[in-house]
Amino acid sequence: MKKLIVTADDVGLHPGMTLGALAAYDGGIVTAVSVSASGRALDHAVERLQDRPKLDVGIHLTLVGERPLSPPEAIPSLLGKDGALLPGFQAFAAHYFLGRLRQSEIEAELRRQIERLLATGLRIVHANSHQHLHVLPRVLEVVLRLAEEHRIPFVRLPWDPAVRTRWSLRTAQLRVLNHFGRKARRRTGVKTPDRTIGLIDAGHLTVESFRRALEHVEGTAELACHPGLGNAELAAEYDWDYAWDEETAALRDSRLPGLLQEMGVELASFTGLR
Repeated sequence: MKKLIVTADDVGLHPGMTLGALAAYDGGIVTAVSVSASGRALDHAVERLQDRPKLDVGIHLTLVGERPLSPPEAIPSLLGKDGALLPGFQAFAAHYFLGRLRQSEIEAELRRQIERLLATGLRIVHANSHQHLHVLPRVLEVVLRLAEEHRIPFVRLPWDPAVRTRWSLRTAQLRVLNHFGRKARRRTGVKTPDRTIGLIDAGHLTVESFRRALEHVEGTAELACHPGLGNAELAAEYDWDYAWDEETAALRDSRLPGLLQEMGVELASFTGLR
C-alpha cells in the first residue's frame, strides 16, 4: 500500500496559518504540521497543538523572511539591511553561492529555533525549512548535525517529479531544490519520505491538483501544503499570492478519502513510520 503524509507548513508564523492547518487536521487529511519557532504567533500555535497530542509536530526552520531569534550581532551574515533575515529564496541563494553566509551563524540561529520549540514541551519528529533552503549542502550539514543531536528522526529532502511538467521561475527554483534533494538522499542515515509532492502547487492546492499529485506517490510520499484562514489578513502581511482559504477547503473536501482509496494510497504519519 502506498502511503501519504500530509504536512501543513508555516504553523506559528500567523494565527491564520495555524488555524488553517488545525482545521485541515481536525476535519481533513493533514497528519503533520511544521512549526516556525521564530514565528510571531508561536505561543498561539503551541497552546493549540498541546490539545492535539496525536498530531505530528516538526520544526519549520526559518532562515528568510522573519525576525531571527539570535541577537543581530551574533548572525550578521544572515541579515538584511533592516536587521531581519534575508527576504527570500533568491536573496539567500545569492548570498549562499557568493560565499557570504557563515555556517557557524546558520548553526547558531537554527539551534536557537530548535531549542525554543523543544522548550515548549512539544516533541519534534520531523524537520523541514521555509522555502526548503536546508537542502543547500552547507546548510544541510548543519541541519543533519542538529537533527542527530536533538534526536529528530526525519528530515524532508524535496523531490517532486511534477516539477518536470511545467516551466516557470518557481519550477526553476524547484529544479534546483530537486537536484540538491536527490544528492542528499544518497547520504546514509537520513530518514526521509521517498518523494515530496505538492511543491509545484504550493498555496494553490485544489481537489484536482491533489488528484494529479497522487499520481506521483511511490512508497511513502509527503504532501507539503499551506492551509490558512483569512486570505485578506494573511495577504496583507505575506505577499506570497497564496489562496489560503481555498487550500484549507480543498484539504477538508469530502471527496479526498475516495480519491485516496481510488489511487491505492493510505494516509500515514511520521510517528507511524517509526
